[in-house]
Amino acid sequence: MRPSELMFYRLPIGWRWLVESVWKLEHAFERAKAKDQAESDTRIRIFFVLAMFAAGFFTLALGATKCALFSDADRSGLAAAPPSGSRADLVDRNGSLLAVDLTHYGLYIDAREIWDTGETRRVLGKVLPTLNPQRLDHALASDRREYILGGLTPDQKAQLEDLGLPGVSFEEEERRIYPLGSSAAHLIGFSDKGGSGLSGAERALDQSIKSNAGGQPVALAMDVRVQAALDDELTKAVAKYRALGGVGMVVNVKTGEILGFSSQPDFDLNLPGKGTPEQMLNRGATSVYELGSVFKAFTLAAGLDSGVVTLNTSFDVSHPIELGGHLVHDFDKGDSTLQLWQVFTHSSNIGAAKMALMAGPQRMQDYFRRFGLFAAAPGELTESAPPILPRQFSDQTLAQIAFGQGIAVSPLALATGYRSLLDGGVYSPLTIRKQPDGTQPQGRRVISEKTSATMLQLMRLNVTDPKGSGHKADVPGLFVGGKTGSAQKPEHGHYGRNNISSFVAVFPATGPLNADRYMVQITLDSPQVTPDSMGFITGGWNAAPTAGAVIDRIAPFVGVKRAAPSLADVTHGAKDIKPLQDGTTEGALSQ
Repeated sequence: MRPSELMFYRLPIGWRWLVESVWKLEHAFERAKAKDQAESDTRIRIFFVLAMFAAGFFTLALGATKCALFSDADRSGLAAAPPSGSRADLVDRNGSLLAVDLTHYGLYIDAREIWDTGETRRVLGKVLPTLNPQRLDHALASDRREYILGGLTPDQKAQLEDLGLPGVSFEEEERRIYPLGSSAAHLIGFSDKGGSGLSGAERALDQSIKSNAGGQPVALAMDVRVQAALDDELTKAVAKYRALGGVGMVVNVKTGEILGFSSQPDFDLNLPGKGTPEQMLNRGATSVYELGSVFKAFTLAAGLDSGVVTLNTSFDVSHPIELGGHLVHDFDKGDSTLQLWQVFTHSSNIGAAKMALMAGPQRMQDYFRRFGLFAAAPGELTESAPPILPRQFSDQTLAQIAFGQGIAVSPLALATGYRSLLDGGVYSPLTIRKQPDGTQPQGRRVISEKTSATMLQLMRLNVTDPKGSGHKADVPGLFVGGKTGSAQKPEHGHYGRNNISSFVAVFPATGPLNADRYMVQITLDSPQVTPDSMGFITGGWNAAPTAGAVIDRIAPFVGVKRAAPSLADVTHGAKDIKPLQDGTTEGALSQ
């Protein structure tokens, strides 16, 4: 066998068939030519050409089918890589969409292809009223292709394409869309055009959002139903009390999840460039305030936990006390002697200051530090601001901090500290991410379970006692507890006439210590007198009823059912506050 024949038989079967077919066809040509049959020769050649075209098309079709049905991407389960700058969807805890990348279009003009610039200018200006006229004129006078506008929707693109304008073209671009607009703006945050998070969750969870692009959405702890109620009530309160701004938070005490977070005034996440500095300011995490008597919960918890005082320890509050040339006095000046539980419900500055002085600077500093009040609130939000602390801890500064002045902290830091008071005495960060069911956050112990149970009962007592500062926060059947706070704002180097008014609520404040419960925190910046506030601007008259309105609306969303109050819920003082037994807040406050 000749070498050429050997190579022929080594070819694949398909190639051997093709070679044999061509060889036979060539011999047919030769036979037709030898017999002088030109017509047969032409037919054979036409048939050959058609057969080759058919084979080519068949091969292409087969290849396309193979790519579509049996591609490597399909076999491996991998999708095509998302475009650069893409981000995963953000959703709330129930899957409601909070942020999503949608394809939009950038508009380009190449003046070299335009024969009537006047008509192009007129038509584009009519269809796109937001188009910058100067930018359009520059593009029409340019000698190259120019980008003139981004963020066009598919409908806008189709409308322009239907006009058939020469020199007008488009390129795809990803744009981040926020369906809720301004709701939870400071919690959700926003990203830049390059796909990097700039604020809120978009920045805090930037790496997770980027790495999940094209895959599973990133779920926040937020509940859009809770958020809507919080936004609405806080907005109404800011308007009603003519406040400069406000902060609201709803927290799952057991898990530390932030279910709602509102800072007013707010801005539209889809148009962050149009937000004013006041609107862009995250008052819940970035701003720090002297928050007033809400600090008394930390002060009393430290005294009770350390054994320095009991609920029945008495304090003479009949006269102001002078420290460092400054007088400490009470807002309610009708009291003479108060037991510790009354110091809490009457919100006595004198009583709280005297208790802190009994405990001593070192012990009180240690507790305040363990409550997280001497540092920025831990957690994911990068906007979390550190507190403003006194330069030194004298008796005067200690007395001031005991009732929430002389130290400025963020509402987020306050809420984080309060959670440890309400959840068995363990401090751990709050979180903006949805936590798996059954999550048990780890943290450090600040106070005992017994002290935590007592603080829950004191907060309930502050709402049920007719003389309690928080009675306007009560909601029938939800067993609300809470603490008010009112602090004069520093203005031009001294305390002015405006207040920071706050209320920290918990519901239900009764039941087992490890039961599900929720915290609502409201802070109003410089609220003003209203016809129904009896001339007062303190937290009990504005922040407390706002918190109650929020609780009344969100209870069904968080699964807290109303219950008929029992006679045992009508409390009369320290004698009704029972010690912790078997992990339960026993006694008159139990359901």
